[in-house]
Amino acid sequence: MKHDIRRMVVATIIPLFILFILYILEILEVGMDWDFTNLGIYPMQRRGVFGIFAHPLVHSSFKHLFANTLPFFFLSWCLFYFYRQIAPYILFAIWIGCGLLTFFIGKPGWHIGASGIIYGLAFFLFFSGLLRKYVPLIAISLLVTFLYGGLVWNMFPQFAKASTSWEGHLSGAIAGTVCAVAFMKNGPQRPNPFEDEDLEDNEETNEADNPSPSDNISGDNHLPDETPTFQKYPEDKTEPTPPDATNSNA
Repeated sequence: MKHDIRRMVVATIIPLFILFILYILEILEVGMDWDFTNLGIYPMQRRGVFGIFAHPLVHSSFKHLFANTLPFFFLSWCLFYFYRQIAPYILFAIWIGCGLLTFFIGKPGWHIGASGIIYGLAFFLFFSGLLRKYVPLIAISLLVTFLYGGLVWNMFPQFAKASTSWEGHLSGAIAGTVCAVAFMKNGPQRPNPFEDEDLEDNEETNEADNPSPSDNISGDNHLPDETPTFQKYPEDKTEPTPPDATNSNA
């Protein structure tokens, strides 16, 4: 239980840190009457190249930032909780991939905001759970569909507002889907239900191939008990030597 709580807390660190940066920049922009719009992406223009890296950090207003805060926090928390081994790589790939695609397909104008990242995270979580066929991750896929399924309409110009960067949304969705396929073999995987049985079979096979020394000793294979016998040699007998005979007639 303590381990799960610790994982939940650790998974909030990077999402909260990124949100902290977003709010600091927006406070500075409003409080100092600065304009950070030129940190966004301007498609196919040299001045918009830096925005590939910086565009999610800039928002047009606090209302724009508020609208992105909760989805970004929830989806990024899910990423770092369920995919903690590969989460930094996924977030970086979606961040850069979304920016690059927006740079090439976006309409003229400044594209800013973290909504493209949100689309990328949502599509990654959805497709990754289905591709891995792992029940907890499929449950997250269904939850994302239930909460953010309506986002899909803002990926098309026919349904998006004129001021909305539908190209950024579409770019994020493509980046998230590509990451789901590319990282399918990494991170959490569905456990093998027959893994324990295979392990037992391997152990039995190893025991059959490599019998222990004690198994080689059976009743018929015991060495015969031989009691050492000692050969009895005849004792040396000595006859007493008779005294020298003396001639009494000498």
